[in-house]
Amino acid sequence: MNFTKNIGMLLLAIYLICVGIVTLTGIGIGILTGVLALLAGIFILIGR
Repeated sequence: MNFTKNIGMLLLAIYLICVGIVTLTGIGIGILTGVLALLAGIFILIGR
């Protein structure tokens, strides 16, 4: 795996993963938004 080296992108990936997890647990605004945030965070984190 190729983790991103940019601190801004790393923080964005962590934030999106957290938002996705919180949304999928029922506290957030919707399931589709949670899934998209979680996937975007993971893809940013691995550098794709």
